[in-house]
Amino acid sequence: MKFLVEHFYIFLSILFAISSQLIIKWKMNSVDISGYQTIAEKFTFAFSMLFNPYIMLSIIFTLLSGLSWMIAMSKFDISYAYPFTTLGYVLILVLSAMLFHEQIDIYKILGIAFIIVGIYITSRSI
Repeated sequence: MKFLVEHFYIFLSILFAISSQLIIKWKMNSVDISGYQTIAEKFTFAFSMLFNPYIMLSIIFTLLSGLSWMIAMSKFDISYAYPFTTLGYVLILVLSAMLFHEQIDIYKILGIAFIIVGIYITSRSI
């Protein structure tokens, strides 16, 4: 429990970041961009999506992630804290499978295992 309390802002930063990405994926799944052929059309469409309330929420979550990270940086060395951000990869993989029915294969499972082992090894330095 002490570990979680001490690392609250690192985990909060990760949760805001993955929430932002999941919202963007959810909203972009609901639109068809095949009609936009040129780069200018695609950027115009992407810019127009900035006015979608969910995308705005996503941007706020990204900002909150950065603010949480700033607080975390006041508590830990970056060489210690940064490896924890890879937990975002693990959570995105699991949540994308649950929410968007994306496939998880053996290579992704092995990748997750390596990430978790790497976080464990680097977290031993405190």
